[in-house]
Amino acid sequence: MLTDLHVHLRRDDVGATAEEHFTPANVERYTTVAAERGIGALGVSEHMHRFVQALDVWDHPFWRENAVDDLDEYCEFVRDRTPLALGIEADFVPGREDRTATFLESRDFDYVLGSVHFLGAQAVDMGGDWDVWRAGADPDRVWRRYFETLAEAARSGLFDVLAHPDLVKMWGPQRPQPSGDLRRFYDLAMEAIADSDVAIEVSTAGLRKPVGEIYPAVGFLEMCLEAGRPVTLSSDAHAPDQLAHRYEEAVEMVMEAGVEEVAVFEGRRRRMEPLG
Repeated sequence: MLTDLHVHLRRDDVGATAEEHFTPANVERYTTVAAERGIGALGVSEHMHRFVQALDVWDHPFWRENAVDDLDEYCEFVRDRTPLALGIEADFVPGREDRTATFLESRDFDYVLGSVHFLGAQAVDMGGDWDVWRAGADPDRVWRRYFETLAEAARSGLFDVLAHPDLVKMWGPQRPQPSGDLRRFYDLAMEAIADSDVAIEVSTAGLRKPVGEIYPAVGFLEMCLEAGRPVTLSSDAHAPDQLAHRYEEAVEMVMEAGVEEVAVFEGRRRRMEPLG
């Protein structure tokens, strides 16, 4: 089986509306491509910050700007009008674990993707006002904070999957990069990941970004596998043609690392299916 659980029905811009994208016709575009590309488990996982209910968790200005949709309408649409598994991509916000749990547990998601996009009020993958790199930040400090926060996310027990787990590398040469063996940063998160029950997302989204690499790096993936963590495949698609983007490279990567099964989810329960 091939999976693509990190899928967004809407474009990734402020002007994209639920009315335009949460439609049976748009879903059919995705399911058609999924069938053509051999995807056996397809799920949708819209960004938490798109929903007005998320402001009960965090009121960051970026969230206030984007929180325009109703979470229950989204869940009802996916459940009643699509064949897709129902997921959500939820940010890990330190100190807001209880509020996040309330947000997530009050709906019947099939799975929850956990992401680290922000370090405090600054974002690791967003240009402009919230860019963590704007003030000439030290790359070693940023990477350390990122993987320490990823460890907290894994330890929280809030998530079924850690999404794009080395997202901090997204900018590649466009932002400062630490030198030397990056495993010193991965190590900061590894004990928490090993002690958790999360799956690790192998995402081809990084191939569309300045870094030009799959998330996570091979070295990080190998450490997660040594820790006994399962994997799932995703593309982080925001349009139908991005679905299962360059999956042949991801499949080759995980098979070379010894992966024979991928994780799928239903009702927050994980099961393993043969990769293929």
